Amino acid sequence: MEADGFVRRRRMTSETAGGDAGVAGASAGAEVRWLGGRIWGVSESLVGSLSPRVGGETDIQTVQLISGPLEVADLSEPDYEGLPQGASTSTHMFAGAVAGIMEHCLMFPIDCVKTRMQSLQPEPAARYRNVTDALRRIVTTEGVWRPLRGLNATAVGAGPAHALYFACYEKLKKSLGDIIHPGANSHLANGAAGCVATLLHDAAMNPSEVVKQRLQMYNSPYRGVIDCVRAVWQTEGAAAFYRSYTTQLSMNVPFQALHFMTYEYLQEMLNPHRQYNPSSHVVSGALAGAIAAAATTPLDVCKTLLNTQEALVGGPTAGQGGGPHRHIRGLAHAFRTVYGLGGLPGFFKGVQARVIYQMPSTAISWSVYEFFKYGITKHQHDKKKAQQREVEK
Repeated sequence: MEADGFVRRRRMTSETAGGDAGVAGASAGAEVRWLGGRIWGVSESLVGSLSPRVGGETDIQTVQLISGPLEVADLSEPDYEGLPQGASTSTHMFAGAVAGIMEHCLMFPIDCVKTRMQSLQPEPAARYRNVTDALRRIVTTEGVWRPLRGLNATAVGAGPAHALYFACYEKLKKSLGDIIHPGANSHLANGAAGCVATLLHDAAMNPSEVVKQRLQMYNSPYRGVIDCVRAVWQTEGAAAFYRSYTTQLSMNVPFQALHFMTYEYLQEMLNPHRQYNPSSHVVSGALAGAIAAAATTPLDVCKTLLNTQEALVGGPTAGQGGGPHRHIRGLAHAFRTVYGLGGLPGFFKGVQARVIYQMPSTAISWSVYEFFKYGITKHQHDKKKAQQREVEK
């Protein structure tokens, strides 16, 4: 009887130890997964081997050995989730400027095609079936560098515009988020921050857009950026550089609201711990850009018309030399002109090129921005930790 009780006590002790080991193993496995897959293959094998095992002190010691180095790694190499919150405004501005310049420069040929395909009454030589056909014909008939005409104007404007854009967005997103939904992601705060950031972005970018789009048009009369700026200033005045500003805002405010809310929502789904995850930034950025671009194409068509002031649509006789060219002024005038010449389909001219442009464009912008923000902040963090170690010595 005593032997029987001894066996039962031994069995209960073994089961209790095994239960403790299972709990410790589950905790270690959760910690490994939380670290964002840094040792993904190791964590899967460890969790699988520890969970069903019924063991004693040997198993517990193994778990302690595993969990120890993980804690050390967490101190020496902090996860991405905590870094952006400490990023400075200068970091956001620098990362944003680099992202903006790379985004616009890499996608500039597609942007040239989009501008031409949004023309309401293009000349026969500038009528294209699709994006590929447009690029091929532009290169073969006008030269290999023609799709890049106006790139320098865009690069000059994109740097400061995106620096203000991302810095304002990050600051307002945090401030509004703390008010609206403290301690959690707020879609309302994201959308509102994106709208306000757009005001600064477009104020810096609009003159470059005017010059860039006039140089992109087929048979553009301007020799280059300086010639275009001088001609517009002399013939139409300084206000011409901001003639499309209200339309730009009317398009970009809803665009950026959709863009930021979609991006942040997809990040919640694909990257819930908000670690540095390039693939999630690319996918989220591309889908957010595509959705926002398709929804705001009608406003983009009107903006292009206001920027380019096509002579053939300026008045009933302008294209035939029967009267002076009548400038299109304001969003309402642009809407009436587009509808009168193309009907409802006219508002979606170039939608394919716009979506094709925006998907990689926003993917590049977000991935480059997140990369530089993470890299700069991590460098600053490591430098601060090294200084603290020197002081402690």
